[in-house]
Amino acid sequence: MMPLTLAKTGEEAVIRKVGGKEETRRFLENLGFVAGAIVTVVSDIGGNLIVNVKDARVAIGKDMANKIMVG
Repeated sequence: MMPLTLAKTGEEAVIRKVGGKEETRRFLENLGFVAGAIVTVVSDIGGNLIVNVKDARVAIGKDMANKIMVG
């Protein structure tokens, strides 16, 4: 398992765990970041990520991406 920030651009990864405070987890879950979902990093600009999750493109900051564990 590793944080989403370490995932390679263009490769699919499966979300294993979403960490952080309750409100942070709920916010990420509402965006589609739930355990078992497949995510693909589209681009990495200065640590901020644009990812495909559940047929949507979402931009998230480095601090949020570090709370999403993929494997």
